[in-house]
Amino acid sequence: MLIKLRRLARWTLMLLFATTVVIFLTDYWVRASTRQQMYEELQSIPHRKTGLLLGTSKFLGNGLVNRYYQYRIDAAVALFKAGKIDYILVSGDNGTSYYNEPEAMQEDLITAGVAPDRIVLDYAGFRTLDSILRCRNVFGEHDITIISQPFHNARALFIANQSNMQAIAFNARDVSRKAGMQVLMREKLARVKMLLDLMFGKDPKFYGPRITIG
Repeated sequence: MLIKLRRLARWTLMLLFATTVVIFLTDYWVRASTRQQMYEELQSIPHRKTGLLLGTSKFLGNGLVNRYYQYRIDAAVALFKAGKIDYILVSGDNGTSYYNEPEAMQEDLITAGVAPDRIVLDYAGFRTLDSILRCRNVFGEHDITIISQPFHNARALFIANQSNMQAIAFNARDVSRKAGMQVLMREKLARVKMLLDLMFGKDPKFYGPRITIG
């Protein structure tokens, strides 16, 4: 019995070690391969016709505005007003009639001064993979500026790179490391999941008819 327990402990430790290595290497690959495609300054980022604004919930569970959300809105508005993008494709979750990320973002973009006819909504951006692949296959956009926080942009860019797109990203303001620690830890696992999805050719939940922007 003792020998069996030792073998089980050994295999458990080996599995944990292998999992840790996979997580670390995937995280490094995603960061290293996309670093040169991310921009922090408006002055230096090239012009693109379409900015892909990745959705998130507007409010937290405590009722406060989600800072990830607000900073992404601010970044998209800044790009648009600086003439760095001509259209904003808002891609987010609209899984139920009570939860609609794209329309919430559209409303705040218009309030901030973006013309309504320059905003296009993608209601089926349930995951980052869905948003990127639908941008290419449904909306026909390959040369895009992705708009989100740095950690999220890296994963989105990696998907775009593996999908033969010519994407760059503009980094929205991030939250403090302390406040966003849980999100950052979850992101490391999300990158492994993303890699598996790409390896097995995972498709978005929905595609649908082609839609032309502009």
